[in-house]
Amino acid sequence: MPPRWPRQPDRADPDYRRLDDRMNFAVHVGIFLASNSGLWFVHNIKQADWSWIIWVTGIWGAILLFHLLYIVAIADYSKKSHG
Repeated sequence: MPPRWPRQPDRADPDYRRLDDRMNFAVHVGIFLASNSGLWFVHNIKQADWSWIIWVTGIWGAILLFHLLYIVAIADYSKKSHG
């Protein structure tokens, strides 16, 4: 059963923003894992000389860590006064 939001979704709602950012991070992790495991699988099966694969994984992993750092420590989910 998919998760349900108890009220009208609104990006101005801090709880909704926090959940949305974490779901986006989970999608980012899933795409990273699927793509990189596929790349490394093909790399190992073909025994190709792909020296760039380390850079792709490393840079993308660093971006992923920054994404995690942002949603855990930097993002401000407090209510902002309008007006």
